[in-house]
Amino acid sequence: MQPLGIEGAYLFTPHVHADHRGSLFESFQGGELKEIVGHQLRVAQVNCVESRKGVIRGIHFADVPPGQAKYVTCVAGVAFDVVVDVRIGSPTFGHWQGVVLDDNGHRSLYLAEGLGHALLALSDQAVVYYMCSQPFTPGRERAINPFDTQIGICWPGGADFILSDRDTAAPSLEEAVAAGILPSYLACQAFIAEPNTA
Repeated sequence: MQPLGIEGAYLFTPHVHADHRGSLFESFQGGELKEIVGHQLRVAQVNCVESRKGVIRGIHFADVPPGQAKYVTCVAGVAFDVVVDVRIGSPTFGHWQGVVLDDNGHRSLYLAEGLGHALLALSDQAVVYYMCSQPFTPGRERAINPFDTQIGICWPGGADFILSDRDTAAPSLEEAVAAGILPSYLACQAFIAEPNTA
């Protein structure tokens, strides 16, 4: 697993075993992830998201505690997956990093509790699976506008993007700070360090 430039975000590249029948690879290794992040990813929900080309989903995150860690894999097509540090007090607050996930390289992205997540479908159709540490709970789900200029995500692929009404109307990072809806970096660290998160 390769750490990204934002603490709590890792990229996993599996070894693909291929022969005349096809291929096999391990898309998730709980033991390896536990060694890296210090606790198991307890999977409470798995989401399958199908998006057509140009669809942007996010920037999404959940209140901490308990937050929602995610392990994201693109099983069909190509997606541009983005991590955004929305944790107030983090050394990389407001920074973002994007990686391409696809059905060729089979890479996966892990995001710790408190990090924001967004994706853009680059292929005609992209199918993305998320393993989540907590179930979706509407009352604690939050969003930041994916076109916030303070964050400045460089979305590839042109200007014909498709967003939900919720993401279009989502606040900027500055507005989210003022509204008090962002997680604290220290609260995220404390929650992840608790024994009951393992």
